[in-house]
Amino acid sequence: MEKVMNMIKPKPNPQQLLRDWQRRLRQECRNIERQIRDIQKEEKNVQKAIKEAAKRNDMGSAKSLAKELVRSRKTVNRLYENKAQMNSISMHLGESVAIARTVGHLSKSAEVMKLVNNLMKAPEVAITMQEFSKEMTKAGVIEELVNDAVDNALDSEDIEEETEEEVDKVLTAIAGETAAQLPEAVRKERLKQPAQEDVEEDDEEELEEIRARLAKVRS
Repeated sequence: MEKVMNMIKPKPNPQQLLRDWQRRLRQECRNIERQIRDIQKEEKNVQKAIKEAAKRNDMGSAKSLAKELVRSRKTVNRLYENKAQMNSISMHLGESVAIARTVGHLSKSAEVMKLVNNLMKAPEVAITMQEFSKEMTKAGVIEELVNDAVDNALDSEDIEEETEEEVDKVLTAIAGETAAQLPEAVRKERLKQPAQEDVEEDDEEELEEIRARLAKVRS
């Protein structure tokens, strides 16, 4: 019965498809904006925790939190890039309306294909863009894409490439004079120590809670 209904169901015209895609892209952009706000809101709690850890000379925990902050900022930057590329796709689709109205069908777009392929490699929107890819391929806007790998992968992979200097800068900027005034040799030694060796059990639980909240808003 479902097959029969699909056969008799009128297919959407090119203009309808374009409008539907643009509407869904706008919704995805709003979702990204909300995720960015959630991450930035949670970052304020992390900054406060870094300052508190620095005040008690718990530089191991402060550095651990600074890494989480660097990770979150990288996620936010990538989300902004995702949003910009989605807006670009929507713009190109809008330009296709006039052409579709004239020729009666959707034409292939190399630029849209490139942008969709890029977004399929972004962890935050990969699933959504895979659906767009299938629909646009079926409609003839792009050719079938082969997504071999997720280039951006996970934050946990690229955060390891962050240099000690970069994390140190974030830590010093947030902790201010509390961290900067420590003797360099002492500060470096403490930064090498894992947070678990520096904090009491209650503090460790608080750090884990902060990490969990950040992981949740980044997902």
